[in-house]
Amino acid sequence: RGFVQSTGALGAILALSRPPSVLPAESPGNRVVVGVIGLSRGMAHVAGHLGVNNVEVAYVCDVDTARLASGLKTAEAKQPTATRKPQGVGDFRRILDDKNVDAVSIATPNFWHAPAAIMAMQAGKHVYVEKPGSHNPWEAEAIVAAAAKHKRKCQMGNQRRSYANVIEGIQKLREGVIGKILCSRSYYSGARASIKKGQLGNTPETLNWSLWQGPAPERPYKSNLHPYDWHWHWHYGGGELANNGPHGLDVARWGLGVDYPTKVTFLGGRYHFEDDQETPDTGSALFDFGHSGASWDVSSCNPRKGEKNPFVAFYGEKGSMTMNGGNDYTVFDNAGKEVEKKTGGPGGGDIPHFKNFSDAIRENKPLNSPISEGQKSTLLCHLANIAYRTSSVLNIDPKTGRILGNPEAQKLWKREYRPGWEPKV
Repeated sequence: RGFVQSTGALGAILALSRPPSVLPAESPGNRVVVGVIGLSRGMAHVAGHLGVNNVEVAYVCDVDTARLASGLKTAEAKQPTATRKPQGVGDFRRILDDKNVDAVSIATPNFWHAPAAIMAMQAGKHVYVEKPGSHNPWEAEAIVAAAAKHKRKCQMGNQRRSYANVIEGIQKLREGVIGKILCSRSYYSGARASIKKGQLGNTPETLNWSLWQGPAPERPYKSNLHPYDWHWHWHYGGGELANNGPHGLDVARWGLGVDYPTKVTFLGGRYHFEDDQETPDTGSALFDFGHSGASWDVSSCNPRKGEKNPFVAFYGEKGSMTMNGGNDYTVFDNAGKEVEKKTGGPGGGDIPHFKNFSDAIRENKPLNSPISEGQKSTLLCHLANIAYRTSSVLNIDPKTGRILGNPEAQKLWKREYRPGWEPKV
């Protein structure tokens, strides 16, 4: 913790020694050197970065020694000709100490996203961070401010921003293929089982529980938190809205061409199981943007196999457009007749988004999902969660995204932090 208290000064020193946002042409092979943090989803980061030419994963990091050993073995196998053998570390701050690392890729639990990203940018690293990128609205503002202050590239992992056909579909919406766009609806369904009642104590020997909690105020180990079900506890996660909401709502907001709403609410609840889950498994988040609206519908414990809901749909004066979650779009007229369809081909999956990130570092190309844009979509999820937790309709300043009035909702704008761990920009 003493390290964290001094990290601001350390970050300033390291920032002075870092290269500018574009790697110089004379750097060896123009290689981008990356450290990956969090080795569940992070193993897809390893594969994604290594799918890009001249990118090297120099570090993998996890607070669970068993997962770290497995991840390191995979990272070594995937790059047998790397200029340096990848290292496995249990504390990501060791990666920040290495001035030869250009970027960190963050696939930790949500409550670590913004604190780790901010520390990395203070240390002069570029950042690829998974969605949602923040645990609460205050962190959403802080991570954006850090990227601007330290002039670092910070990409959020909402990959559809780099899907060729999705980009084309959004452009067609801009060109008026369905006329004036009036609203968007997006859907998520799944078949999640009960998380049951967690048992306190008996922390796994391989897990550094203190470091796993990091910035979150310390609580006893409970058996249904690590490695995944922290998602459904407000102390650590944001439920399905923070987990899958950023994907659908980002495309919806992108297609509508909007930033912040004027009103937000969420109707639903935890209906399927009586267990420790605090977040809703069923419901709808609703957003009013003044001239258009959006919704996000969740059914996480019933996959709705008999329904044919799209991933995202747009409705306009002349017709509609659907996207099914992959590299696709379909246009319909108002009679429901299919008039245009695009699917398949290059441009889907994770790799294009990682390539865009590396291109931004090497060549100063624009990021497809800069954190300033990504956090506008994440904020929709945070606001809907706050509306649910306060049983209210939130009035929002459409210029800033901030809550107007509603003192109870205002209390959820920021969380409490463990001593010494509050992010500092």
